[in-house]
Parts: sequence; C-alpha cells; structure tokens
Amino acid sequence: MRKEQEIVFQNENREQLLEGKIDRREFMSKTLTAGLGLAGVGVAANFGSNSAQAGSHGRPLTPTFYQWIEDLHPSIPKVNSKFPGVNYQIAPVEGFGIERFVAEAKKRESTWDVYVGQTPFVEMTAMIEADVIEPWDNYIPKDVLDDMIPSIRDECTINGKLYGWPFLLDVVGSSYHSGITSKAGLPDDSPSTWGEYLARSQQVVDSGAAQFGATFDARGWRSLAPFTHSLSSDCYTSEGLFDFTGDAAIEALMLMKNIMRDSNPDILLAGTSDGGMNGTPDEVAFAAQRVGYYTKYQNAPLRMAQYWDNPDQLRLGPLPKFAGGEGSTVFWTTGAALFKHGKNKEKAAEYVKALTYDMQIWKDSLAGTSTGQPGQLPPYKSIYSNWASNKPGWLPDFVGLVRGQLDQAKCIDNHLFGLQQFIIGQSVWETYLKGEEKNPRVAMQNVVDAVHAEMKRG
Repeated sequence: MRKEQEIVFQNENREQLLEGKIDRREFMSKTLTAGLGLAGVGVAANFGSNSAQAGSHGRPLTPTFYQWIEDLHPSIPKVNSKFPGVNYQIAPVEGFGIERFVAEAKKRESTWDVYVGQTPFVEMTAMIEADVIEPWDNYIPKDVLDDMIPSIRDECTINGKLYGWPFLLDVVGSSYHSGITSKAGLPDDSPSTWGEYLARSQQVVDSGAAQFGATFDARGWRSLAPFTHSLSSDCYTSEGLFDFTGDAAIEALMLMKNIMRDSNPDILLAGTSDGGMNGTPDEVAFAAQRVGYYTKYQNAPLRMAQYWDNPDQLRLGPLPKFAGGEGSTVFWTTGAALFKHGKNKEKAAEYVKALTYDMQIWKDSLAGTSTGQPGQLPPYKSIYSNWASNKPGWLPDFVGLVRGQLDQAKCIDNHLFGLQQFIIGQSVWETYLKGEEKNPRVAMQNVVDAVHAEMKRG
C-alpha cells in the first residue's frame, strides 16, 4: 500500500512539473519531503530527459472520438499509426451530452486535446460559452481553410472564428427500395414533390408491396427542419432559433402527419442506442424491408440496405419539395473541436488534417467495407476536383448526387439551443401528430412557449 501511494504521489508531482504548475526545485522539495529520496528524483530526471517523446506539454497527443465515428470508419487506426504514441480514446458522451467536457473546463483542465464528434448546431455554441473550446484559426493551415466548401466553412464559423474543423458531411435526402416500389407498379425514380411522395407511399400500401409506404426519423432536426427547408430555408428568427410558428414549419408538421398515415406505428419512439438518438424505428423498418420510401441523411439508408437480400435495390434521391417551394434541405458536418485547456494544439491540427484528407478514410466511407457503408462525404473542394478529373473506379454515383444537394441545402443556425429546441419541442408538437391537439398552429405556439421557458431557466 505504501508503494502504491508513493507511485500515485510521484505521478501527480510529475504531471504538475511537466505542465508547468510547479518548477523543478519545488518538485524535488516535495519528493524529498515525502520521503521518496534520491530514487524519486532520479525517476524525475529520467522523465525529464524523455519528455519530448510525450509532446511539448508532457503528455502524448490525446484525441477523443464519438463512438459511432470509430464504428463507421474502421481506417481511423491507420491514421493513428502515423502519430507514434498517440493516446486515442473514446469520448465519454452519449446523446450529444458534453457534461464531462464542461466539468473539466470549469477547473481549467482537459483530459484530451481534440474532440472528433462535434456538430456545429448541436453543441458548438454551448462549448464556446462554457469555455470548453477555442478557435482553430491560430493552428489550421491557410490552404486547408481555403479548401473548405464555403457553406461548410460558414457552418463551422461563429463571429468570424472557426470553432469546428469539419470532417464528415451529411445531407438529408430521400431514398427508396426499388424492389418494393417496382412490385407496387411505381416508376424507378425519386418523387420530386411531396404530393407525389404521399401518393406513391399510399400505392405501396394499397398494392400490398410492403407493410408501410414511407417513414422518417421523428427527431426534429432530421425531419421537421429539412421538410421546412424544402418549402423555405428562411425559417429562423432574428435570435437564431427555428421559427416553429412560421408558415413553412406549419406545413412541414402537417406533412409529417400525412406521411405517418402509411408509416410504421412506432415511428415516434426513441432509438435503442446513444441515449435514444440512434437505432431509431425508421432505420429498423427500412432495414427490415418493410417500407418503400424513406427520408433521412444519406448514410442511414446506405447502412440499412446492407441488411437487405439485395442491397443493389437501394436508390437515393434529393428531398422532395412542396409545390412552388424552394427545394432546399438540411446539411451538417461532424468534425473536430479544439479543447481550450488541452495540450499539443499544433500537433492536434496536424492530426486532424491527416484524418480529414486521408483517402483510405474516404474510400471506406463511400465504397464501403466489410463493416458497412456510411457514405459520409469530405468537406474539401480539392477532393471533389481531383475526383472529377480522375474518377476512381470505386467512387459510387451517389457522391455526385449528395454533393449536388449541398448547393441547395442550408445548415441549422448555430445557437445555444440549436439542438435543445428540437428536443424540448418534440413531445409538444407530437400532440398534433398523435391527434391530441387538432390545430398545428396551437401545437407549435406551445413549442415556442416551452423553448422560451427553458431558456429563461438558464
């Protein structure tokens, strides 16, 4: 027990020394006072001589990743191998929670250097206001900054500072099971309007081709927001919140109810993983080949189709639009945040650049591996330019479709309640979807009231 206590004490002292919290003289004094003697000082001397191997701040580069990113992108360890001694970790987050990051920031500490898993509208503003992260501007190379697709760069920027280094691009679109739609006597193309979408959904059910006609993810940023954008992306208030009571949002809510007429009855339930955010009923229904049409970001149908008898029957298309509507949709990137109280910031920038430009990562994502086909796209102009001039044989056709949709898509505005407004509001607007509230405008006004009440609570 005495030996274990000595090791703990000595390690704490070493960490304080290497982080500059105490100087060498204070370290030696503490060591001798604790009775560790010259042996402890000798260990410290050895530590000092090897400290460069651990990085300029006495510890190795320590990135932390949201678990699902590792699950969907198996080549990440190959990137890690280019950084000897990297201390790769899985982030202590679930359901987009950042509590651990905030708790450490309050003590002006961070166990990690960079977090790969940040989505701008979800938690970026919250992490800025909690003093968790700092901008990349002092560390990101200018050529990388200039290479970002402009709309993606704007998504990751607040007050002129880049707080997110984008990595994985998702765009909400539509998809369908061509085996089911063919059996229903429907054409092998994507419906262009919501009216056509609803008619085809009903025909799937009426023909008996599948149990359900269409489905969607009930979380608002995956359905209500993109459906609203398809009519008008001018749907945010002056303070940056989603305009739940605007005409476009009301139309989107009524559309959701109309789709539910032919959808899986468990559509409004939470998911089975990641705090209810993933493993959602829509994914289960589409994977089980029980539904014809599907709206969600492209990586969902690609992942679910791997469970089909014939995955080649998957078709992707743009999100339908309302007649006379704008035809926009929602996009977001998942990327890297730089911890303000982390270490090795220059090395963190080297790491994220290597990660986001790694061609094996993109081949695995787009062409798929034995573990799946996430289909998430890169954020850089140069990669698409290179593919246009010299198309790899493995590059699937859907890449051009999804990349083209980005030009019409808009990100959800950054706000402290960018994600929470949808989480707070979901159970409220669902009173209309369930028939408990007959008037969609009343339901949506109740959403606004609930969000503002939560904001006042701080």
